[in-house]
Amino acid sequence: MTRPVITAVDGSAASFAAAEWAAREARMRGLPLHVLDVSQTAPPPRPAAPPEAAGATARGTTLTEQRVESPLRESIDRLREQQADLAISTEPVGSRRMGELLSAARTAEVLVLASPTPGASQTADAETGFLSASVTTAVLAHAERPVVVVRPDQKAEDAWLPVPGDGPRLFEEYRDVVLGLDLSRPCDMLIEYAFAAAAARGAALRIVHGRSQQPVIGSGAAEVDPSHSAPPPESASHVLHDVLQPWRREFPGIEVKLECVVGHAEDHLVDASEDASLLVLGRRVRRSAIGPYLGPVTRAVLRRASAPVAVLPHD
Repeated sequence: MTRPVITAVDGSAASFAAAEWAAREARMRGLPLHVLDVSQTAPPPRPAAPPEAAGATARGTTLTEQRVESPLRESIDRLREQQADLAISTEPVGSRRMGELLSAARTAEVLVLASPTPGASQTADAETGFLSASVTTAVLAHAERPVVVVRPDQKAEDAWLPVPGDGPRLFEEYRDVVLGLDLSRPCDMLIEYAFAAAAARGAALRIVHGRSQQPVIGSGAAEVDPSHSAPPPESASHVLHDVLQPWRREFPGIEVKLECVVGHAEDHLVDASEDASLLVLGRRVRRSAIGPYLGPVTRAVLRRASAPVAVLPHD
């Protein structure tokens, strides 16, 4: 079964930026794009008809129905203009947006949404879209498949390294894909996704990991002991070698860069996102008393990261 890239748009500039990113991702991976229309599609209440109009209707005269145009039609047309050879389908979503988004995510290669945290660069229409921060955050916390969140100011050229020179700005290669990896509980699905994302872009894969026995990247806010020296210990090198060996064989053309960090994980990941085409994080599937949730590291990175962030659930 070919899974599509699925995105949701609500008529806001933020959701359209996510849809543009989703269209580029779908084309790059050779997948179809499915767009969920989560805008308010119900027609506005019609004023009560005057008595004579009501009488005319009773005698068989039909009142003219006001055609309600989707606010997304122009957006979809623009996507089709930008990606003329991309198969794009659309589907309206009802009032139970979170449930329908989660249902769609189960069939998606990846679900792409606008960033759940309003930023200073967002315009008013981005903040008033129907895809509220609470809905997006809840989808991230519950989704069973990868979810990518995209900042509203994200542009296609942000993913590319500019070619040095004084002439017109040119681009020739993607920035690194960055993977935040917890060496205490490495996840094969997370590693495979990061390698595949790098392969699709022809980019290097930069793996950011910590040296503490405690999780550095994951659903808990952990720190490593700052008294450690900068080079990774021999044990961590062996762990990394063993963990990555199958994926190096499967993706032999991918340059892998290893970056050992000391300190708050979110700070290092946010810094790494400034020069990344995609940041990949794992979300440990763990339930609290009030249900699934996003850990503080993931929340902090989503709030501050410069690059699109892919969040993958894992045990």
